[in-house]
Amino acid sequence: MNIQPGHLTLAQLRQLHTHITPLTLDAAARPGIRASAELVHQAAEGGAAVYGVNTGFGKLANQRIAKADLETLQLNLLRSHAVGVGEPLAEPVVRLILLMKAASLARGYSGIRELVIDRLFAFYNLGITPVIPCQGSVGASGDLAPLAHLCLPLIGEGEVFYGNKRMPAAKALQMAHLEPIKLSAKEGLALINGTQVSTALAIDALFATERLFEAAVISGAVTLDAARGSDGPFDPRIHAVRGQPGQIACAAAYRALAVGSAIRKSHLEGDDRVQDPYCLRCQPQVMGACLDQMRYAADVLLREANAVTDNPLVFADTGTLLSGGNFHAEPVALAADALAVVIAEIGAITERRIAMLVDTVVSRLPAFLTPEPGLNSGFMIVHVTAAALASENKSLAHPASVDSLPTSANQEDHVSMATFAARRLQQMLRNTEYIVAIELLAAAQGIEFLRPLKSSGVLEGILQLIRSVSPAMMVDRSLAPDMELVRALITQGRIGLAGEAQIHELSALRLQ
Repeated sequence: MNIQPGHLTLAQLRQLHTHITPLTLDAAARPGIRASAELVHQAAEGGAAVYGVNTGFGKLANQRIAKADLETLQLNLLRSHAVGVGEPLAEPVVRLILLMKAASLARGYSGIRELVIDRLFAFYNLGITPVIPCQGSVGASGDLAPLAHLCLPLIGEGEVFYGNKRMPAAKALQMAHLEPIKLSAKEGLALINGTQVSTALAIDALFATERLFEAAVISGAVTLDAARGSDGPFDPRIHAVRGQPGQIACAAAYRALAVGSAIRKSHLEGDDRVQDPYCLRCQPQVMGACLDQMRYAADVLLREANAVTDNPLVFADTGTLLSGGNFHAEPVALAADALAVVIAEIGAITERRIAMLVDTVVSRLPAFLTPEPGLNSGFMIVHVTAAALASENKSLAHPASVDSLPTSANQEDHVSMATFAARRLQQMLRNTEYIVAIELLAAAQGIEFLRPLKSSGVLEGILQLIRSVSPAMMVDRSLAPDMELVRALITQGRIGLAGEAQIHELSALRLQ
């Protein structure tokens, strides 16, 4: 794949996150890279103080560095900043970081040589994945510690995963027939300044949220049939007069999912109750708002994936080096917090539908979805699990971006906490994936009590997929294995793809 710096698309990021596809740097980027590197070289040879070129860093910016020590300065920077802790980041996330760091530097505003950028691309292409501890960044002045771990292997230090093995970077370079790089002026700083770690974590979560969202729309539609809910609230006129785009798109998807359902035809609106509970009736409003929030986050994160976020920036056309603050990851932090709310809300309304299904008074199905309640507990405690996970998400959804701790002796006195904001999404996703898996199991169980009536063609396909891993539960058994198997269908995207294969309205919910 040819990479044009500044022009990455969400589709490219989705593909490269999932599969290692050979990358090449567009030739048009190379003159700009050379020009900015030459300007930094001139600054290093000159007598003026230039931050990060011939000065210390952060609070030590007023310390001049001798010309003979400029390479050592960059080497020390990588070593001193590689102080992350915790489990290694997942390899797909690190691949995204490599890609985005290389593409950002290749825009020609960082003063870094082609050699270094090409080596980052080589790491991606060869499957050399640096070991990056997940904790240690506050999301301002760049993702300093994790990016230092990313780049230590360039100089033959640190650790990597290579050939499915964790090993010293020096060994991997030797196996790949690569020589360690000696960094020139500003290159270490350009490598560790930037928001690529927090952005990659947030994009990784965005793609998982996309799969979760589709599955939750489908599970809500199955529950609507199982509970014999009304079609009225999904009438397009209701949503048109409000005008919220996500709501309109979601209502269309719910209508399409219901087409041809014999269960829907078996009752008329208002036969048994005037209005359905909000968890059924307001699905387009809630899920539509979540979709709009996801689209906002996708726009922010795609811009950030294409951004130049190190400091100082090199403008070769005017011969200027400018210090600024593009390394501050506040846009990423706010987008990640937006996704946290989305994930929590998907789980919250889904949990309410599960509670409704097990309540015989509201659902008009056997109590706890079992033919012999009392002798069997049915779905009683599986709902408790869903409630526990939904409640846990409420704490995790607290915005990380409102926190800040000054660092670097108060030089860096407001930070974004973007890296944690994005990293914590994984636990929330896991929680909500289980909640949606539980709803799919519960709704499928509810449909069993309405047989021989059939749901719509697309929902019957979903039910068949669920039944391929989890048979109906007419007497008690542990549903823990079933929950794992159905969650796997969600995380693999199989629930959403099964629906998309039959109706285009679900495809319209995908992020572009």
